[in-house]
Amino acid sequence: MLARINTVALEGVTARPVEVEVDLSRGLPSLNMVGLPEGAVKEAKDRVRAALGNSGYRIPPRRVTINLAPANLPKAGSGYDLPMALGLLAAMGSLSPEVLENRIFLGELALDGRIKPVPGALPAALYARKREMELIVSGENGPEAALTPDLSVIAPKTLLDLVQHLVGDTPLESVPTTNWQGWLDAETALFRDLSEVKGQEFAKRALEVVAAGAHNLIMSGPPGSGKTLLARCLPGILPTLSLDEALEVTAIHSVAGKLPQGQPLVGIRPFRAPHHTASRVALIGGGGVPRPGEVSLAHRGVLFLDEIPEFGRNTLEVLREPLEAGEVTISRAARTTAFPADFQLIAACNPCPCGHRGDPYRECRCHPGRVENYRAKLSGPLLDRIDLHVEVPPVPHEKLVAMADGEASSRVRERVSQAREKQLRRNGQGMLNAGLIGEALDRVTQLDEAGRSLLLNAGRKLGFSARTHHRLLKVARTIADLAGAEKIEVDHLAEAVQFRVSGGFAGGD
Repeated sequence: MLARINTVALEGVTARPVEVEVDLSRGLPSLNMVGLPEGAVKEAKDRVRAALGNSGYRIPPRRVTINLAPANLPKAGSGYDLPMALGLLAAMGSLSPEVLENRIFLGELALDGRIKPVPGALPAALYARKREMELIVSGENGPEAALTPDLSVIAPKTLLDLVQHLVGDTPLESVPTTNWQGWLDAETALFRDLSEVKGQEFAKRALEVVAAGAHNLIMSGPPGSGKTLLARCLPGILPTLSLDEALEVTAIHSVAGKLPQGQPLVGIRPFRAPHHTASRVALIGGGGVPRPGEVSLAHRGVLFLDEIPEFGRNTLEVLREPLEAGEVTISRAARTTAFPADFQLIAACNPCPCGHRGDPYRECRCHPGRVENYRAKLSGPLLDRIDLHVEVPPVPHEKLVAMADGEASSRVRERVSQAREKQLRRNGQGMLNAGLIGEALDRVTQLDEAGRSLLLNAGRKLGFSARTHHRLLKVARTIADLAGAEKIEVDHLAEAVQFRVSGGFAGGD
């Protein structure tokens, strides 16, 4: 007897349909699996056999063939356990094939028959809603899948509970739609507040510009000058995620298996800070079965690279594509996968290997050649993609003792939100200033004669590339938006140039 069950496979953060076909035929007893199954999928036959046995069912001593279609799509993960088990039950006659129609099943089976959670419940839910199908997942995956409105989600605890629901003996209620509003912006207390930063008004102003226009930033300064604290303040001045943005972020974390238990929705902007020993695969994503890397886990949020010159140069170079395109494409022999990677890069570094170059309290003993080699770890093309280069000098001790708290993040966040709303109304299509290109950029960055003269002189003296030229215009447009100005004025452009050259990386070499 032949039975067909619907499930899905993940391709990036998108679910693709997969049909599980189970055939019981005459012949020597065996259980064969075809359709490009990978390691965890091949092991499913032992989990499924044990789960069925402990639920009161026995696979008959016949030849069993399980086909995962389409055959050319590699199948990975343990989410195929549940559809395989139900396919066997239908082929054995314990379930009517009609009760399996118009439903998608996804879940791992424990040996005792419990249904366990798997990555990718949210992409599966989005696919099920699009096809107007019911989704069956584990109890732990239920709240995540129920983030999708207008979708029936059933979340049984065990295989036996699901069978009794399908045959109508003990029907299960649909999981109520998750109250997503309660998760949005729920943990902003985790972020540092700008009021904690003493002094550093220039750097704090740069942070406000970065937040308003979704720009990238590199900060250079001696140890203890506040670079890391400033970076950790950025998420607190960024606007709240919209529901669509939160679903994008949650889908990525779900596929990566990074959703915290009991948290169905990522409601705050991600802040990822990988250690400088991270590999290229950890940063950009990859693996035999491609998984999102740090650049994708930081989607719609912040990627903070502290002590950026300590990262391997080859590791840093992989950032070029996502910084330009907002996504990363991972190519392997068997597949090509694209992951979203629209993040803001915040980097911090010391001015020299010992960290005390320009420090009024400690003498730098680094040879000029060592300083040159240290800075050479950051390539010109990478620096060219970072909009603001800012120096963060140490704050004198007497000022630290006497200085009052600075402006709170909540007030800065209001200005940032207003500037972003203005950009979205003007630019359209959810486009912030950092993403403007071509005609759209030209349209909103018209300069008067004085502005063109300033930009021309700055470009000649500092050797700005064409990319730097356009990024300066974007930053100037953001500064004008914060000031409520309709056009870019000379003061706005001058401030943008100052933010580009103050960190000592002018022109992108």
